[in-house]
Amino acid sequence: MPPRLVLDLREVQSVQINISTRHGHLSDASQDKITNKAEKLARIFDRITSIRVTIDLSDQDKPCVDIGVSAEHKREFVASDRSNNLMSSVDSAVHKLEQQLRKYKEKVQERHRHPEARHQTMPVEPEAEADDV
Repeated sequence: MPPRLVLDLREVQSVQINISTRHGHLSDASQDKITNKAEKLARIFDRITSIRVTIDLSDQDKPCVDIGVSAEHKREFVASDRSNNLMSSVDSAVHKLEQQLRKYKEKVQERHRHPEARHQTMPVEPEAEADDV
């Protein structure tokens, strides 16, 4: 019997990652590390379409990292961080985005589990009759 080909669609879906730098230049090794960290966000929420990483090196002692994530059917997710080390700033900003994405994903899943929760109505209290007073 010939081997069966199994295709996992989660691996096929690609996310566009754009890394830009202001007031300086990043090495290819640093760009690869940042790309790998940003790719982890797509594992949390599979509807991510693009990730933009902007690194501001105007202050060499405290680089600023801004990360923006675009997802289907949702506004932008944004996180930024400034610390003494570039990679710790990236880690912190990615962690903030992970929290935002998990919270949003949980919210969406909860809506799908309980569709009646979207259309809640206020309970109507029975009218008090004037004759009972």
